Amino acid sequence: MSETVRTMFADIAPRYDVANTALSLGIHHLWRRTVVRRSQVQVGMRILDCATGTGDLALAFKKAVGKSGHVVGTDFCAEMMETAPEKARKNGMDIRFEVADAMNLPYPDNSFDIASISFGIRNVDVPTQALREMARVVRPGGRVVVLEFGQPQGIVGAFYRFYSNHVIPFVGGILSGNREAYSYLNRTAAQFPSGDNFDAMMHETGAFAGTNYKALTFGIAYVYIGKVL
Repeated sequence: MSETVRTMFADIAPRYDVANTALSLGIHHLWRRTVVRRSQVQVGMRILDCATGTGDLALAFKKAVGKSGHVVGTDFCAEMMETAPEKARKNGMDIRFEVADAMNLPYPDNSFDIASISFGIRNVDVPTQALREMARVVRPGGRVVVLEFGQPQGIVGAFYRFYSNHVIPFVGGILSGNREAYSYLNRTAAQFPSGDNFDAMMHETGAFAGTNYKALTFGIAYVYIGKVL
């Protein structure tokens, strides 16, 4: 991934959780619970969470897999993960956090039962390469799970575009000190394929036996599931 993007995330990392919760009104926590539920995770499974950031999805998966399960959280920006180990410790969870690029994962084939990425695939230089890498490290029959923003339509879409174009950069800038970072994140979300288009991208990788997806909160976000060949 580009050094510019990595530096941007490093800059907003200290206030990332506060900004996310404020800007999403806490809904992002509900979305992550949906991701875990739809992944068909079971106790004892091995999970890889890419672009883990401050570790929220990794913690949700660890709660699901229990003490016998194994969760690894990775991110290409070390600063984004600085608070993640302490979060895990406070919740009595043993989670390994490592710096890694989703396009070049340092794990053998078939190492995990599930690989996930939330709000990170659009920031990868080549999303299809990241999807193939995630599928590579997951056993056949396992799942790759993606949570990403969409582009809602109608009245909800009009309100969401106003909120994204004006409120998010303004409030995100105040909370993080970096308005341009939140303008960038909004632009990438607005331009990135969603729904059928992202589902088609998953098919193009040739890594999945089947895919499905579900719109969340009127299409503001989507969760995608790919069953690995």
